[in-house]
Amino acid sequence: MSAKGSNNKCMVVGLGMTGLSTARYLARSGRAFDLCDTRETLPALAELQREFPEAQIITGALNGELLSQYDELIVSPGIALAEPAIQQAIAAGVAVAGDIQLFARQCQKPIIAITGSNGKSTVTTLVGELLQAAGMAVGVGGNIGVPALDLGEADIYVLELSSFQLETTTDLSAEVAVILNLSEDHMDRYTGMDDYLQAKQRIFQGARHAVLNRDDAATQPVGCEAEISFGVAVPAANEFGLIRKDGESWISFGEQAVIAASDLKIKGQHNLANVMASLALVQLVGVDIEKVLPALKDFAGLDHRCQWLGEHEQVSFYNDSKGTNVGSTLAAINGLGPEVNGKIWLLAGGEGKGQDFSPLAEPCGEYCAEVLTYGADAMIIANAVSGDVAVSQQDTMKEAFDRALSLAEEGDVILLSPACASFDQFKNYVERGEYFRSLVEEVL
Repeated sequence: MSAKGSNNKCMVVGLGMTGLSTARYLARSGRAFDLCDTRETLPALAELQREFPEAQIITGALNGELLSQYDELIVSPGIALAEPAIQQAIAAGVAVAGDIQLFARQCQKPIIAITGSNGKSTVTTLVGELLQAAGMAVGVGGNIGVPALDLGEADIYVLELSSFQLETTTDLSAEVAVILNLSEDHMDRYTGMDDYLQAKQRIFQGARHAVLNRDDAATQPVGCEAEISFGVAVPAANEFGLIRKDGESWISFGEQAVIAASDLKIKGQHNLANVMASLALVQLVGVDIEKVLPALKDFAGLDHRCQWLGEHEQVSFYNDSKGTNVGSTLAAINGLGPEVNGKIWLLAGGEGKGQDFSPLAEPCGEYCAEVLTYGADAMIIANAVSGDVAVSQQDTMKEAFDRALSLAEEGDVILLSPACASFDQFKNYVERGEYFRSLVEEVL
């Protein structure tokens, strides 16, 4: 085996959007690098060769002997560090990093770092809008939208970070960091919840400030103290929480009532938690939250995230296609359930990624008229919840939608929140959500 660092280069492993962003950053930085991808054939190989003429481009199965010759591997989030070839290189002394670690090395401005099983895109986007309303130039990206290394100059950066990105991040040194919540996800990649949590907890490495979700013990920071917390209970001093005022729910910071739930365009208790987390994060970087309340009131949420699509004969339709895991669907059911005059008709199904669907049983029993399952893991979901709620199985989402529409009554909600990945029947959650929207639009 060649000695570590013998070719004085780094290797970018994985040539998706993040890998290409990394390659362009390395090229701008003047650092020597090669590229590799597990696909046998790259659709834009000629373009890559023209863009990176000095880089060797290697396709196909990863080769541990080859990877061991580099000084550092820059591994894309889609490639697990458990890959034998990568483990062989690590054993040979090769350093491993990801694009977020490269960004942290050169970033001279504050970073707000956000992770969690659910809600992180909503919180990341909302935090960015609140900071803009406070007059800051903000760079928003990471696991959402623009890759971190492609963000331009800014006063402050707001990064959504997946557990996959955090696996290769060793010293983020965020100004403020948060794990919003933790529920079972990506169990096809992790050995269990402890393994998954360990990846998430890396967000707190070197963090100056931290935020805690009081309702989820797994979000407790490791290595730093939480200075502000949020939760649905009545808050104590230095906490965000919910109070009753004038007959309705208000978000409050300690004894200070901040904003009424009715003044927000995004609905459900899970979104109230997202708002509280966002306010805590911006407050910790010095923003006067009173000054950004107009922007908070204007925030309409994100597509495919518990998004209200319309109403037909007093039946409402919500698109939560981004609900790709059990925790997200739980948040949607528990968030909408108390606000619905009738019952929820839940459309759930797809590829379950090895999840345990049994936590859905109790809330579905409380809030759902029926769970309509479809797709690859329809039977697995049905078996997990059938003792607590009526269940029907269909082959396709359209069949599930048509059944729900024919049975829903005044005050009910038809909710797409699949608790699964979409790849059995759709390209991604966006295509799935747009298909659901098209079904709704035929009715409206």
